[in-house]
Amino acid sequence: MSEFGGTYVNPLTDFGFKKIFGEELSVARISNFSPEEKVGYEESLKYYRDINNVVDTSREEGREEGWEGAIVMVVRTMLSNGVSKELICQSTGLSMEEVEKLEKTFR
Repeated sequence: MSEFGGTYVNPLTDFGFKKIFGEELSVARISNFSPEEKVGYEESLKYYRDINNVVDTSREEGREEGWEGAIVMVVRTMLSNGVSKELICQSTGLSMEEVEKLEKTFR
């Protein structure tokens, strides 16, 4: 592998194509890859995209879990401070059933 040099994209350690290849990869340069270089490049690009998607999904799921946990903490605090369930529903967007279910878990 001449120009490609056996290098591949590792998203865990490499932070961009410029760092890996020493310059930005242009379409013209990629089109001049040998068949082996193209396969290596495509595989590393697929690997990079797969890892990126896993990280993005994990972040999204983490945000959702964090948001749900924050709502539970807010409801617990509001209930312990004597705030009415109606106001809690208005403030959090939860239904009365959801607030009552949470209230039971706090006892």
